[in-house]
Amino acid sequence: MRKLANEELDRKSIEEFKEADKLKVSIVLDNIRSLNNVGSAFRTSDAFLIEKLYLGGITGTPPHRDIQKTALGATESVAWEHVENPLELVKQLKADGYTIVSIEQVDKSIMLNDFQPEGEQKYCVVFGNEVFGVSDEIVSESDICLEIPQHGTKHSLNISVSLGIVVWDFYNKLK
Repeated sequence: MRKLANEELDRKSIEEFKEADKLKVSIVLDNIRSLNNVGSAFRTSDAFLIEKLYLGGITGTPPHRDIQKTALGATESVAWEHVENPLELVKQLKADGYTIVSIEQVDKSIMLNDFQPEGEQKYCVVFGNEVFGVSDEIVSESDICLEIPQHGTKHSLNISVSLGIVVWDFYNKLK
């Protein structure tokens, strides 16, 4: 066994990425404080061909050294937009036919492993603030709340970890 060289990885150019068929999933970051988490969201969005990344409220935006350090150039490939009011964006995406999916622990959440996305449906997946989670107003607008099963003492994951798990799950189930 040997590690593959970079030229063996069949990486897309930025132009090829922009032309590629995307997963019918957009992501909303609802007031994320950590610029490293934002950079990680870009990198994960690039890895799994996410349609668009929305940076909401206080969420930092490129160009910023801390985002760039974690994103490794994905800010150039992934379509993104900053929005002042994530709630208004979620309402607009819902009106545009997206199923709104918040990643949050609520009384009627569905465990991620029990969720099966529909192939032709468009999804908007919302990840919330590191301390407060997804805002109550966005949770109320959500069609579904998904929860990542956890069995330890914390029942809390870093947003970059949660985003990776959820996006991989959507990608795996939809592709």
